This record gives sequence, C-alpha cells and structure tokens, in this order.
Amino acid sequence: MPPHTRHRWLDRFGAAGSLVCAVHCALLPLAIAVLPSLGLSAWLSEGFEAGFVLFASLLGLFSLAWGYRRHRAVRALGLLLPGLAILWVGVLYPPLHQSVLPHAVAMTIGGTLVGVGHLVNLRLNHGHVHDASCAH
Repeated sequence: MPPHTRHRWLDRFGAAGSLVCAVHCALLPLAIAVLPSLGLSAWLSEGFEAGFVLFASLLGLFSLAWGYRRHRAVRALGLLLPGLAILWVGVLYPPLHQSVLPHAVAMTIGGTLVGVGHLVNLRLNHGHVHDASCAH
C-alpha cells in the first residue's frame, strides 16, 4: 500500500474511532444502567477505557505527526493535543473519573476534538499539491 493511501486510511480510521468514542462517552450514563444487565460491564472498566485512550493517543500522534511533515499546518495538531489532554484528564483524574456526568462530558469533548483533528488532517493532506511551494 503506498504511503499516501496508508496515511489517508489511518486518518479515516482515527477519525471514525474517535467519533465512535465520543458517542460512546456521551451515552455512558445510559449504558451504566443497561450494560450490567446484558453482561457487558467490561466495556465500562477503567482498564478498557485507559487502553482505548492510549491507543487513540498513539494512533493520533503518529498519524498527525506524519501529516504535519507533509502539510506543515498545525491546525490538526491544535485540535488533537487538547483533545488528548482532556481524554487523559478524564481517565487519570480520580474526582472526575468517579462522577459519571462530568466524566462523560470530558470524554465526549476530548473524543470529538481528536476525531475532528483527524478529519482536519485528512483534509489538509487531501488538499496538498506538490508544486514549487511544497516543503518536501
């Protein structure tokens, strides 16, 4: 797979995953009441959530750093980094993590910022033209 196609796939995968995460976090208060009765309470565990945030961080940083090397615009990183910071605070800060609604709000906002950062990066890479002003 050529690097350009691989990069586009990574951004799409990251954006979709981050936006699914944001929806998951927005619906978390309802899920807390329903999932135990379905036997799916593992999806609410701290370990799963921390693992998902770690995966999103690694994918986002790799994908957007790769994109930055190509387009030299910081807009996508300006969305990704605050989004990741909010996600990590939501996972690691015990008072926020122990109260359901503020935790869900923080994770929703963070996941949305990470997803939008991927979409901006995808747009910046898709609109990139190799000409005399190209930096590489």
